[in-house]
Amino acid sequence: MKIFEYMEKYDYEQVVLCHDETSGLKAIICIHDTTLGPALGGLRMWNYDNEEDAILDAMRLARGMTYKNACAGLNIGGGKSVIIGDSRKDKSEELFRAFGRFVHTLGGRYITAEDVGTSVDDIEIVAQETPFVAGRSEYIPGSSGDPSPVTAYGTWRGMKAAAEEVYGDASLKGKTISVQGLGHVGYYLCKHLHDEGAKLIVTDINQGAVDRVVSEFGAEAVEPNAIYDVDCDIFAPCALGAIINDDTIDRLKCEIVAGAANNQLAEERHGDMLRDKGILYCPDYVINAGGVINVADELKGYNRERAIKSVGIIYDNLKKVFAIAKKEGIPTYKAADRFAEERIAAIASLHTTFLP
Repeated sequence: MKIFEYMEKYDYEQVVLCHDETSGLKAIICIHDTTLGPALGGLRMWNYDNEEDAILDAMRLARGMTYKNACAGLNIGGGKSVIIGDSRKDKSEELFRAFGRFVHTLGGRYITAEDVGTSVDDIEIVAQETPFVAGRSEYIPGSSGDPSPVTAYGTWRGMKAAAEEVYGDASLKGKTISVQGLGHVGYYLCKHLHDEGAKLIVTDINQGAVDRVVSEFGAEAVEPNAIYDVDCDIFAPCALGAIINDDTIDRLKCEIVAGAANNQLAEERHGDMLRDKGILYCPDYVINAGGVINVADELKGYNRERAIKSVGIIYDNLKKVFAIAKKEGIPTYKAADRFAEERIAAIASLHTTFLP
């Protein structure tokens, strides 16, 4: 991988490689764009096959955060960080404090939070070394706690926007919705859907999570690989990325793809394929922005009611993306990129205008 060529191609600002011998820390902090403000993005801990995969993942995720934050109307840029390691056995206080010290050296250009493989407890350790953290424990004054319920709420609102676009009615009552992934976000999404009267078909590799949703919400369960073959109105990917690919697209029997998972398209061309098949795709970084909107509210002193109200913008933003896609005759993933890029360009022009 030629890092500088990749940075130039996608306009990255900074990639920081972090190593601490005492704790065994090997981490990457990536800042994609700070036009709108300091970069905000979570800390992922993953046992990557090699260092190149870790760097590429951090860079790809950081760029995604720039677009997510821009579409959400937030005055923050995009960044991400990863720690190379097994989150089940390699965590330690020393590791996260060492990472916190590296975050602190950036002087606030990057603000970290929890992500896949890390928790609020881990972020509390990072916070012992730097104030540039978000998504801390709800017991800390001014902090928001677990963002999962808010991410689920925003995804549900976005799903309703898609339903209005396709069916002319935002109601999900009576709709059959297949949900892939029943972690915190998937569980809370199922609750919203059940409360509205939707029929749920669900799957997860964790049988306990499946049993809980079946018991509490009357869902029908299928094996993980069978979820793509379910006859449904809406498919909601809430687990892994890259699940919209050459192997799965032809199997989908839905009219809408609307879920909370990141990086759902294995490649951009799969967004074109969904459009050609007549399936409305809700770009993931638009519909799943509830968590970052919630966490970003901490930067002005967290207010739960204000944060939840702000998440309502996801409904409106998806409607704007759909309108751009129809007007310009482009797939929704391209329309979302355009929506984000236009906002960033507009703010960048203000910076130029007011320079002495």
